[in-house]
This record gives sequence, structure tokens and C-alpha cells, in this order.
Amino acid sequence: MPLHLTEAQLNEPVTTYMRADFATLDPEWTVGEALAHMRKYPPPGRIIYFYVVDSALRLVGVVPTRRLLLAALETRVKDVMIASVIAIPSSATLLDACEFFTMHRLLAFPVVDEMRRLIGVIDIEAYAEELAETGDSNPAPVAPGPRDDVFQLIGVRLTRSQQARPLVAFRGRFPWLLCNVAGGTLAAVLVEIYHAELNWQHAVLALFIPVVLALAESVAIQSVTLALEAFREAGPSWRELFRRLRPEALTGLLLGLATGLLVGVIAAIWQNLAVLFLIVLGGIGIGVTCAAVAGMAVPHVLRLLKRDPQVAAGPIALTCADVAALLAYFNLARLLT
Repeated sequence: MPLHLTEAQLNEPVTTYMRADFATLDPEWTVGEALAHMRKYPPPGRIIYFYVVDSALRLVGVVPTRRLLLAALETRVKDVMIASVIAIPSSATLLDACEFFTMHRLLAFPVVDEMRRLIGVIDIEAYAEELAETGDSNPAPVAPGPRDDVFQLIGVRLTRSQQARPLVAFRGRFPWLLCNVAGGTLAAVLVEIYHAELNWQHAVLALFIPVVLALAESVAIQSVTLALEAFREAGPSWRELFRRLRPEALTGLLLGLATGLLVGVIAAIWQNLAVLFLIVLGGIGIGVTCAAVAGMAVPHVLRLLKRDPQVAAGPIALTCADVAALLAYFNLARLLT
């Protein structure tokens, strides 16, 4: 596959770039029989996964090479295979295949027809030039670092292509903006619910809502950016998420206390209301802390759910930050006034 794909190439069928020298297994074979078959009829191409097909060549499962080699010889293939196989339809374009690689981060995908019959495989070897560009002359899937670089390069290519196609970009970005619509609507509902607090002292609380929200949103975006950057060092996992949440929450707390103190002092002196200091300090402190946690958590959760965090994380994290900050601000006002 060329290093610099043109728009026309990205719109070509994925079947143009797939390989036909894939390895298939029968689900009723034992592991011993499967290995014997592979030795007798070795596939000419590189093996990444073994695909399990029925008598009509319909895809029913996949077996990673390591799992096949380590299983007991008398074990049935159907007992070691993964039944939920992610397959690329033959009607997909090369651009669609790029999205599969960036979302699922697998080394290869089977290509199936409308009857789910296996007709080919497209694997990471298609991006060997990108892998060489990262400094690794061996494209074999042994080191996670270079492989992650390849996925990132594919993702950059995918993003650039989508941005150059307004309708595709619209379909990818608009649904996530509905989070902001929902968040704005919820904010209006909160204003209605806490109208008594907002009317306190001639609606003085309304003066500081913009700065409370702005600080929470700024920290949320900072945390989202740091989370996305962290994916270059370690792939997303629940363990990695929980490991990063604690220090990010503490950082958010420090940021919230520092900015809350500053704004709270200004608010109290300006309006000559000591209690306003506590309301602003608490609202900003809690809001910014929650924003930092949301900004770190949302990209990880989206990636674990096989969604693109680059497009979706910002709107979701900002909505969470706004709602948390308003709830903290209004509830403290209700408690202290």
C-alpha cells in the first residue's frame, strides 16, 4: 500500500488490498489435527490469526496463533476459538478499513461477503512502509511500541481524509455535539430549579457562573489532551485508567483550590459578602476536580468501548464538567444562604 494515499485510493474497495493466502481451520478439528494440517499444507503468507470456517466457508471464529500453539492437542478448535469475530464487509472501502484498524487495534481483519463467507484478509503488513518510517525495520507484531505508532499513523491518515470530506466529518462529529445540547438544556433546568438561590442578594451568584464554568471546562480540555497523549505510551485499559485517575483528581483539586481562592477573594471583596467567598471557592474547587476526573476518564472509556475519543471526548467531558460545576455551585449556595 502506498505511503501517501490519494482520495481516489481511499475510496477503492478493500478487496483491492486484501490477501487471499489466509489460514483456515475446521471447528471440529482437534488442535493436533489443525497443527498437522498446517504442517502438511503451510499457507504461503504470514500467519497472524487462524480463521475458523464451516463447510460453506462462512466465518464462525478466530484463533490467535498463541492460543492455538499453547492449547492441549486433544482440544477442539471450536473450544479455543473466539466466536465474536470483527469482520470487514467486502463492500467496505479502504477508508473504512483504516477506521477498523484505529478503533479495534487488531493486527488483521477478515474480509467477508454478504453471506459472511471468508474471501480475504487485510493485515497490518499493508502498512509496512509506515512501520519502517517509525524506525522499525521488522514489521512482525512483536513489539507494542512500533505497532502503536503504526495505528496512530493510520489514525492520522483517517482523520485527515475525514476532515477533507465535509459530509463524512459532519456525520462523525454532529452526534457528539448533542451532548452539549443536552448539557445546555440540563443547565437551563438547573437554573430553574435553583432560581431562589440565583435571586439571592440581587442575583449576585449569576455574576460568577461564567468563570465557574470556564475554569471547569478549561481543566476538562487539559485533562482530555493529556489522556489522548498518554495513549502513545500505553494502550487504554481499566487498570491504566484507575492508575491515572488518582493523580489527576489531586491535580484538579489543587487547581480548583488555587483558582477558587483567587476568584473567591475577588468576589467577596467586590460584593462585600464573606459567604460568597465560600460558595465560589467550593463551586470552583469541586467543579474543577470533577472536570479533571471527567477529562481523564472519558477518553479512556471511549477507547475501551471502541469509539473515537478524538471527536467524542471533548463534548462529553465538557458537558460533565459544566453539570458538576453548576451542581456544586448551586448546592453550596443553597446550603450556606
